[in-house]
Amino acid sequence: MGELILYIGGAKSGKTKAALAKASTFPPPRLYLATAQGLDEEMLSRIRAHQAERGPEWHTLEVPFEPAAAVRTLTGRCPVLLDCVTLWFSNLLGKNANLALNLSYFAIKIEELIKASREYPGPLIVVSNELGGGIVPMDPVTRLYRDAVGQAHQLLAAAADSVFLVVAGIPLRLK
Repeated sequence: MGELILYIGGAKSGKTKAALAKASTFPPPRLYLATAQGLDEEMLSRIRAHQAERGPEWHTLEVPFEPAAAVRTLTGRCPVLLDCVTLWFSNLLGKNANLALNLSYFAIKIEELIKASREYPGPLIVVSNELGGGIVPMDPVTRLYRDAVGQAHQLLAAAADSVFLVVAGIPLRLK
C-alpha cells in the first residue's frame, strides 16, 4: 500500500516547492503528473517556470483529465507528485461546461485517485489550492467548482497519511 501525502495552501503559498522538497527525500527517479494545460502564453510561461523549478531529474507526464488512470498504469515505487487538483477540476469543468456535472461526479474522481494511490506501492504527493476562505461565488458553475474542491480536500485529507497546510512558504503539518 502506497503513502498518500497532501499539500494544500493558497495560490503562490509555496505548496509545490514544499511538495517537491518532500519528494526529494525519496530516491529517484521521480515523476511529476502535470494537470496544467498551456492554453495561452501566460500559462505556458507558468508551466516553463515549474519545469525549471523541478529540474531535469524529474520525468513529467501530462494528465489534465485522468490522473487516477495514469497512477494505475505506473510500475515501480518512485515518488509521484500530482500538481494540482484545482487545475484538474478546472479542466474537467472546462471540458464539460454545463451543470450536468455535480458534486458526486467530482467525489467519484477523487475516490478513484485515492484508490489508485492505495494500489500504487510508492508515495503519491498531491498538491491543491485552498479555496474555502473567500466569499461565496456569484454564479452556479463557480460555486460548484468551489464546493467540489472543498469536498475533494476533505476526502483526500481523510484518506491521506500526511496533510500539510502551506502558508507563506512554511509547511504546517495537520496530520
